[in-house]
Amino acid sequence: VEVKIEVVIPEKERSKEEMSPNGKASPLIYKVNGTARHYHLEEHPIASNPYHNPKDVVEASVCHVKDLENGQMREVDLGCGKALLIKESGEFHAVGHKCPHYGAPLVKGILSKGRVRCPWHGACFNISTGDIEDFPSLDSLPRFQVKIEKEKVYIRASKQALQTQRRTKMMAKCISLSNYNLSSTNVLIIGAGAAGLVCAETLRQEGFSDRIVMCTMDRHLPYDRPKLSKSMDSHPEQIALRPKEFFCTYDIEVLTEMQVVAVDVKSKIAVFKDGFKMEYNKLLIATGNTPKTLSCKGKEMENVFNIRTPEDANRVVKLATSKNVVIVGASFLGMEVAAYLAERAHSVSLVELEHVPFKKFFGERVGRAVMKMFENNRVKFYMQTEVSELREQEGKLKEVVLKSGKVLRADVCVVGVGAVPATGFLKQSGINIDSKGFIVVNKMMQTNIPGVFAAGDAVTFPLALRNNKKVNVPHWQMAHMHGRITALNMLAHGTEISTVPYLWTAMFGKSIRYAGHGEGFDDVVIQGDLDELKFVAFYTKSDEVVAVASMNYDPIVSKVAEVLAAGRTIRKRDVE
Repeated sequence: VEVKIEVVIPEKERSKEEMSPNGKASPLIYKVNGTARHYHLEEHPIASNPYHNPKDVVEASVCHVKDLENGQMREVDLGCGKALLIKESGEFHAVGHKCPHYGAPLVKGILSKGRVRCPWHGACFNISTGDIEDFPSLDSLPRFQVKIEKEKVYIRASKQALQTQRRTKMMAKCISLSNYNLSSTNVLIIGAGAAGLVCAETLRQEGFSDRIVMCTMDRHLPYDRPKLSKSMDSHPEQIALRPKEFFCTYDIEVLTEMQVVAVDVKSKIAVFKDGFKMEYNKLLIATGNTPKTLSCKGKEMENVFNIRTPEDANRVVKLATSKNVVIVGASFLGMEVAAYLAERAHSVSLVELEHVPFKKFFGERVGRAVMKMFENNRVKFYMQTEVSELREQEGKLKEVVLKSGKVLRADVCVVGVGAVPATGFLKQSGINIDSKGFIVVNKMMQTNIPGVFAAGDAVTFPLALRNNKKVNVPHWQMAHMHGRITALNMLAHGTEISTVPYLWTAMFGKSIRYAGHGEGFDDVVIQGDLDELKFVAFYTKSDEVVAVASMNYDPIVSKVAEVLAAGRTIRKRDVE
């Protein structure tokens, strides 16, 4: 008989040992902008009892015990809000009924092995705790008490939780700053997208109480970037992932409009554009992508945009209203912008090298069906050609000239021809970067340099789903998961990534959902009706389903994602 003995260092001690740069307990007061801030020693705030205010509690009988079979879910009304009641393995659980990401009804999702997966964008929540287990969403679900009396099922819930339908996990605060030194931090995060933010939040959720600094070239706190092309007139505060107060409360410092130009991994120093230097103990590089620009004559002209910021998106909407728009590139960004502007602009023209949009990603038949939907909404396609010149009149864009010789009238041009990883500043760093500029990481998001991690759109990592093939998945859900895995491994948990990629695109009020990794697919099996835009497409490589896409066919994509996440193989014959 093998006996395993583990010595577990208490969380407080452990994080001090691993994470304090000098091994000594750091002081409890430090100065920021000349004001001293005091922290209480509350690394793990005592979980507050959600029922401490009797006025806030509601209890109601919601059904008979026999009303639900195992594996069933039901939305139940408690009078002042709804809950999701779940029965699995003979036990009842009750949690919030709406996904905290975009409010999807979870009752329409997939229940499997102790978790429920959102039907829209694939976020997963533990049914016993309500905790989020896969993304996108920063918050978890509230959990409610269930009791059974005389064959009736009762739920006891906080009214407030029934209203908000979300719960932010308990987080630690910063109790120290290394030797009062503003130019040194324990954790430095370069980039304030989903990966950077989730890393910072996860560290705090795990009880990490040293300094965390995030820096970004953006002028805003982290925001919901996918909305830039899906709802283009959103203002920064409308799409902020967290309000300003959140960062203050949990001591996550964000330096905006700060660009790192070099990293010295030997002395653990990041150098900023303005010459400022910051010392770190652990580093996360999550800089994302930089959009490619056109290489033709006139590309520097006014009214030619890459959509990078809320300001870009807002400006394009303003300039495009009742005017002529030309979009270059039938990428996700290009197509979403075209869909958004179709009813606002006078004309929308889309220029693309391929003969059908999304061909590499969704395959020719799905691409064609999407193209038809766009044409029915007045978007004109110019395929298998590219831009040879942009012409101006009085300094402003007037025409887009194509290599085919065609001249398009244009008041605004949006460029969506792909992106490259924003890793140029790491060239001399010794951090391993592949030939395309991606940072190479392992399943724990570690680079080849100890203590240096990388996450998000700028990395390639081994994808368990495709036999650990090194892949780049530049999508929102994956960036969240990378951030979480990074934080857990900064704290030496030894957690490996094994999530199934999940993404979505929204155009003309319709969504295409997608799960898996279809790169290199050799066949597409389609069920349903492409013309009616109600279909599911299975992407296969030799005999195996490697990805799935659907439109108006929920929750099939979430179902397939759950099967793949369980490590099961779906064969081509299973879907034919």
